[in-house]
Amino acid sequence: MRSREAVQHRDSRKQGGIVCAGNFIVDRVHTLSYWPEQGNLAHILHQDLGVGGGAANVVTDLASLGFPGQLAAAGCIGADQDGEIVKARLTAAGVDVGGLTALADRVTAHTHVMNVPGQNRTFFYHGGANDAVTDKHVSPATFAEAGYRLFYLGYLLLLPGLDRIGPDGRSGASRLLEAARRAGLTTCVDFVSSEDPEFAAKVGVALPFCDYLIINEMEAARATGVVVRDAKGDLVEAGLLTAGERLLAAGVAKGAIIHAPEICFWFAPGASPVMTRSRPVDPHDIVSTVGAGDAFCAAVLYGLHENWPVEHICAVAHAAAARCLAGATATDGIPDMSVLLREAKETHPQSA
Repeated sequence: MRSREAVQHRDSRKQGGIVCAGNFIVDRVHTLSYWPEQGNLAHILHQDLGVGGGAANVVTDLASLGFPGQLAAAGCIGADQDGEIVKARLTAAGVDVGGLTALADRVTAHTHVMNVPGQNRTFFYHGGANDAVTDKHVSPATFAEAGYRLFYLGYLLLLPGLDRIGPDGRSGASRLLEAARRAGLTTCVDFVSSEDPEFAAKVGVALPFCDYLIINEMEAARATGVVVRDAKGDLVEAGLLTAGERLLAAGVAKGAIIHAPEICFWFAPGASPVMTRSRPVDPHDIVSTVGAGDAFCAAVLYGLHENWPVEHICAVAHAAAARCLAGATATDGIPDMSVLLREAKETHPQSA
């Protein structure tokens, strides 16, 4: 968490801003001794309480990075103790929570995250108020009038009220993103790694209203039907190139950014893809993989807002994701942007 003085300094500058809409979740992260077979017992070695979800993680990371403009949250929480936890955590980081609607008939979304150090995490999730969010709960025009520039929406495929496709072939997400664009905001979208059989259809109707798409390689595969990892789990770079071109063809207007632990590709209409590789991370240094993709996304949004060159944004985003791996929750490993700039210069000197 940044100091009160740093938050006040950021707020006093009021240079544009980013509103993060979508998922707000209370995460209870349980670090386990090992992953047990069914019927067996594992010890909980440690527990951490965090606020997670695409929008919550990204806006909190932006605050930790020392983002120089306004930050706001928009979506739904429950009128309960967990909802107060969400508001308190975000408010303490200097985030405007006026766009959060407390629903009396829903509990705040929450997740039990089971984490074995060095392995992928497992989530047990209750959607609560997140499942009730529709495009009627968020007013992009209000944020545009207050000087915000970027409108982030995440995660699609974890917001049923926005994902559902109606008889007119539109989804709530497509209407919300269209409204944001109409208000003059740049739209940025992220997915969740869902096994939903309608994944491609649900995200497909939103893509024509998306300026920047920031997703991982498996989400790109599910959105486009392209194989991006072979049977051994190795990355298929040719597949990523095809996926990126298909996302642009599907309507992504300004940039499709596909990131994986090994690499990042940035696709833009009429330009050759920009590729950057990440620095290796020692598995022993990984406390949890929770939130690494959100940290990458937050750094991309920061760079977009500040009009940094693409290569520079990607290098900083890789550094943010690597830093996140050392934290137990989705957001507690994120340092000030000055740290990431120094690390990016060391690992990707050509991007400085």
